[in-house]
Amino acid sequence: MRIGGIASGMDTETLINDLMKAERMPLTKITQKKQTLQWQLDSYRAVNRKVKEFSDNVFNNMVLSTKFNAKITESSAPNDVSINNKNSTSDFSGTIKIEQLAKNSTMQSRVIEAGAGKSAKTTMADLGITGTTLKISAIDENGVMKDTDVTIASTDTIQSVMDKITKQTGVNAFYDAKSGQIALSTKNGGNNGTNGPSEIVVTSTGDVASKLGLDGEIVANTNKGQNAIYTVNGLKMESSKNIVDVNGFEFTLKAANNTDINFSTKPDTDAVFENIVKFVDDYNKLMDELNSLVREKPYRDFKPLSAEEKEAMSDKEVELWEEKAKSGLLRNDPMISGMITKMRSALMGSVKDQGSLKDIGIATPGGQYAWQQDGKLVVDEKKLKEAINADPDKVQKIFSQTGTATTPGSTTGEQGFAVRLRAIAESSYKDIHKRAGDTGSTEASFTLGRNLKAINEQMDKFQTRLKMVENRYWKQFSAMENAIQRANAQSANLMNALGGGA
Repeated sequence: MRIGGIASGMDTETLINDLMKAERMPLTKITQKKQTLQWQLDSYRAVNRKVKEFSDNVFNNMVLSTKFNAKITESSAPNDVSINNKNSTSDFSGTIKIEQLAKNSTMQSRVIEAGAGKSAKTTMADLGITGTTLKISAIDENGVMKDTDVTIASTDTIQSVMDKITKQTGVNAFYDAKSGQIALSTKNGGNNGTNGPSEIVVTSTGDVASKLGLDGEIVANTNKGQNAIYTVNGLKMESSKNIVDVNGFEFTLKAANNTDINFSTKPDTDAVFENIVKFVDDYNKLMDELNSLVREKPYRDFKPLSAEEKEAMSDKEVELWEEKAKSGLLRNDPMISGMITKMRSALMGSVKDQGSLKDIGIATPGGQYAWQQDGKLVVDEKKLKEAINADPDKVQKIFSQTGTATTPGSTTGEQGFAVRLRAIAESSYKDIHKRAGDTGSTEASFTLGRNLKAINEQMDKFQTRLKMVENRYWKQFSAMENAIQRANAQSANLMNALGGGA
């Protein structure tokens, strides 16, 4: 704690604080510059999150073909068979006849050696079983028997053994304490040959299988699994499952009626239409947000507030002030402006062998090209639905066709419009990332981070200089106080010597 002004009567601390306010003015400007740079960094990252989200949505909804392959399926017996399109781009129709459904094999053990009524919490040690290996052989999805060893510890309970079997092998297992029996069922349908070997075989090293009542037990003929048998358009087929793939469509077999069931598929125009409309809405939203940023008005008189200034204002006043201070930080930004221009240009022209957006009812509000009206698009619902119904594959390719990009000066390229936009979004994302990084980036890895680091170093040096200046002021004022004290002492001595004190 420093105390001054004893000899002079001056408020030294207030004087020095006022002097230091003037000395700190350059630091205030540097601090404001740092805050502005931080806000700009946050704005860039917010843009990049939106660009990344747009790119991901374009890829998932427009570039991947699944969204365009939505089909409406019809069946004359929907309770017997249901149909779902998996990856087919073509329609499919005909008849299916289900002769037999796939069935899983089941097997029951004898009563466990300890007898019925034993809790599922009973340990292997309680049953007289020491640690050993239980081998389960079960039919797999390809109709082949697969062996799996399950290690059994003496501390395992009946329930934990059931859990191990279910988790590690090709069978599901559960224990009924009341009957003292174990039930096993294969996870896959199908059989291991009519009246042939069992689909579930249990053996073990040691006595674990026998004490659990599983050794020597086989799947009874009445419980044997079976394949599904079905005929599609005259072709008879078999499967170990009741969900089968035919020509890119997934058929779920529900009942074996052994009669012809008519089925047909057609494009789901509404689903494809809604997907394209969402793409247009996402694009328009991104264009609105980017255009508003590069045109936002800056308020240069509203500088970032210092801590002292914030204390003198209400929270609402601070909020309104900073809203003005943050405005226009990305005005006319070349990276964002360039991205807008590229995206507008990418929607001009046509896709080789497929056509343009105008051909399928997508254009600017004035019906002109995409670079007008801020690059925004509108959809002619009737025209787009007609295009989807007429040739859904062509509509898909207009957006998702791959190939070489358009060359400078050309308005025609092999790449679809969604592919073009995604390429621009990804490239712009990388450029902005180089400038602003992301949350996990180190300061040295991006431009604004290096700038902030330099400002922090400059502020640290300035703080050190301010401490030196403040110490110098205190030394100067202390020297003045000492001089005044000496002068006062000399004056008192002189007065005494001349008898002034008499």
